[in-house]
Amino acid sequence: MRPRRVELGRRRHNRRKATMVTTIGILGAGRVGSAVARTALKAGYAVHISGSGPAADIQLIVDIVIPGAVAMTAAEVAASADLVILAVPMHKFRTVDPGTLAGKIVIDTMNYWQPIDGTLDEFTTDARSSSEVVADYFASAHLVKTLNHIGYHDLETDARPAGDPQRHGLALAGEAETAAVVAEVLNRFGFDPVYAGPLVAGAAFEPGSPIFGGRHTADELAIELGLAEAA
Repeated sequence: MRPRRVELGRRRHNRRKATMVTTIGILGAGRVGSAVARTALKAGYAVHISGSGPAADIQLIVDIVIPGAVAMTAAEVAASADLVILAVPMHKFRTVDPGTLAGKIVIDTMNYWQPIDGTLDEFTTDARSSSEVVADYFASAHLVKTLNHIGYHDLETDARPAGDPQRHGLALAGEAETAAVVAEVLNRFGFDPVYAGPLVAGAAFEPGSPIFGGRHTADELAIELGLAEAA
């Protein structure tokens, strides 16, 4: 496991020269988006967030539930953020204009839930991970899968400072250089990032996997992902 972490760390150093995340944009102001927004604010990031319509429609909710965040339209969020987090229901991901995310680092937090999303043939008939399907739609963005296997409520309650023995890990998958930028964000959120590999590796922490919904340390995640062996 150590060689993989060292490699990611080196790539992170090189990428950060060009990408410094100070503003996080969140598309989706529901429970997941709100929890991520509060976590990002606590970590010291500026947060811009949008709902499904005009900014004025969610301004009051944002002021009460996410004090410190700025309500914007989806296009404004995408344009102003260094990194964008997709926190909309899976069946609504095509309502986001892919052109607005061209060239952006995008975190995919979404999961395909058939009882909620209905039957979506693009996921049920495609053997690939859900993020690979989503990445086809956002072809000009740099997509990273993470924040999907932790409950939105756990995101806020489980955050711990670096070195805390009770700190949990979060898996992420995507191209290595982009994942390195996202890993730093996860670290500031209060979790140990564990790089699973390219986007296809995201299938290992989708719903139904041993990782999904559980609480794992970074070492435990590495074992589940096949990156290390149990002692």
